[in-house]
Amino acid sequence: MHPSRKDIAYHVYGIGNAIVDIVTEVEHDFFEKNNIEKGVMTLVDEQRQQELMRAIDMKKSKLTGGGSAGNTVTAISQFGGKAFYSFLVGQDELGKFFLDDLATNGVDTNLTYGQCPSGHTGRCLVMTSPDAQRTMNTFLGVSSFLSPEHLQEQAIRQSAYVYLEGYMVASPKGHAAMLEAKKIAERHGAHVALTFSDPSMVKYFSKQMEEVVGASVDLLFCNDEEAMIYTGTYSIAEAREKLKQVAKKFVVTLGANGALIYDGDTFIHVEPYRVLAVDTNGAGDMFSGAFLYAITHGHSYAEAGKLASLASSNVVAQWGPRLDAARLRKLLQAIKA
Repeated sequence: MHPSRKDIAYHVYGIGNAIVDIVTEVEHDFFEKNNIEKGVMTLVDEQRQQELMRAIDMKKSKLTGGGSAGNTVTAISQFGGKAFYSFLVGQDELGKFFLDDLATNGVDTNLTYGQCPSGHTGRCLVMTSPDAQRTMNTFLGVSSFLSPEHLQEQAIRQSAYVYLEGYMVASPKGHAAMLEAKKIAERHGAHVALTFSDPSMVKYFSKQMEEVVGASVDLLFCNDEEAMIYTGTYSIAEAREKLKQVAKKFVVTLGANGALIYDGDTFIHVEPYRVLAVDTNGAGDMFSGAFLYAITHGHSYAEAGKLASLASSNVVAQWGPRLDAARLRKLLQAIKA
């Protein structure tokens, strides 16, 4: 955090696509039958998503609050941090569900139900296959209209970190909001953290992502595939050297192999916690949330990596992208012990 700043009200200010997740299990052949690219996030229109929802077993599916940055700020709040979230949902049942979920988890927001626009709240069909891979088809709904006007400059000014969700580069207005949020953060001395979110965002929206990164970001979160795509390299050893040119500090998650952290001076390898993976949905979001909580509460980058690795391993060992607050507090105590 910024020891010289006395006006910190939030540890993290997040901005991202507000999405209600519809989590379901599918077999391996489901993707080929329904012409779905497996293992990535694909943006779809409402008609396409309705087709897929008819193809799955909705009775066995579960609704959860989602959205990448939404998951991250929720985790920060559950750990005991203070988080703010800028987003957009519709004035419908899913929108109320999303708002109530944030309020229950203690996250401050830019929106109340009465301020929600007409239209449909964004939703994501999260399809988990037997190999624990998650494949997402997302209909953004009104979230695609999230723009600079929905930012709260006062809250950004009072934040230690501004956390930008990479998925937003796919929307022109969202991209503009990312650029403006970064500009406001830099003006007020808040650190800027960015997550690439998904390989498809780096691959298909490389120009927009490069504009957000600009000269650099203070802290970058990505996985190994995203790191290599963005840097145009074919190994983590090469990618990590090139990432130094675009991020002052960064974290590269390595799946079952743990994570690689660059703290600005040295590289730190974080060992994984071995678990039986059943659902990878939300693992990266939880890693970011736990890591940001830790570094804004006096922990070193190595300690933050351990907490993030432990928390994300607990996420992949269950269905759904989130853990409850009591469980996260136990994980925090385990790391402290």
